[in-house]
Amino acid sequence: MKFIDEVRIEVIAGKGGDGCASFRREKFIPKGGPDGGDGGRGGSIWFEADENLNTLIDYRYTRLFRAKRGENGRGSDCYGASGEDMTLRVPVGTLIFDDETGELLADLARPGERALIAKGGRGGLGNLHFKSSTNRAPRQRTLGEPGEHRLLRLELRVLADVGLLGLPNAGKSTFIRAVSAAKPKVADYPFTTLHPNLGVVRTDVNHSFVIADIPGLIEGASEGAGLGHRFLRHLQRTRLLLHLIDLAPLDPEADPVHDAHALVEELRRYDEALAAKPRWLVLNKIDLIPEDEREARIAAFLDAYGPAPRHFAISAATGEGCQALVYAVQETLDAMKAETPALQGPEDALDDLDEAEHDES
Repeated sequence: MKFIDEVRIEVIAGKGGDGCASFRREKFIPKGGPDGGDGGRGGSIWFEADENLNTLIDYRYTRLFRAKRGENGRGSDCYGASGEDMTLRVPVGTLIFDDETGELLADLARPGERALIAKGGRGGLGNLHFKSSTNRAPRQRTLGEPGEHRLLRLELRVLADVGLLGLPNAGKSTFIRAVSAAKPKVADYPFTTLHPNLGVVRTDVNHSFVIADIPGLIEGASEGAGLGHRFLRHLQRTRLLLHLIDLAPLDPEADPVHDAHALVEELRRYDEALAAKPRWLVLNKIDLIPEDEREARIAAFLDAYGPAPRHFAISAATGEGCQALVYAVQETLDAMKAETPALQGPEDALDDLDEAEHDES
């Protein structure tokens, strides 16, 4: 299935039905008075997070969504039926923006969470509401109000605890294959990963975390080099970043220290908050370095890199060092979750849309 993480769509809520102007006419009751009913409320448009979806492809080709209008009122005090609401299902982690103003309308970060995005128009009033002691045969009525019309931008940010960051061919996909059941494509050329991959890392029966692998970032990404910054949004919900560094590049002129600093600078240009997240250095491909040279190579890198966060030396291809890294990540995530108050369940956001509608005078 093609991975789509950003789309633009148009939603139009249903128009309210028109009120009716009619009079009661029955045998032996020649002047029965007004009996025109109100129009029904137009259908509203809701968005709901569905954990069974993982892409926005359903909105890639269908761009216009219109809810049903309310029925018109009728005589004999008959009110029009309300239009049926429309519920659009999106993956968990979808953000909904007003495309014209840039305002964030909803962040559907939990399964089953719902948000009202476009409210249906109120129904018009029938002439039943305009009767009075001085106006016994009113012919006034009101028309239904139009529903809300919005241009939206839907943006999917995957939900993961840990994000993998690194240059192309740093070994991110190999690492996620080694520690989880995910099977992303692995090859000996750059940019084999073209869309985010998620893997569940299970450390024991009751402990696990989700890790996200995104396409490699290169120097100049802010100017559009490589795949640019397009996929960095998928790291914004993570708690911890693992910066994988190829300690044994095939190119003899490659400088791992310069490349590592350049990648961090690209991260900072994209989002200061993302660059400020906890980030560990993961020195990968130590299996390609002779054992008697490994410690010296690692020490030389760390000296040239400067003050560094926590670091690990691993080989994603052979699995060496991966277990220690995984358990350290789990321990850190558990400590972070203990310090952060538990998220409350989604509140009931359903408004009583019929409240105060059709108030009788």
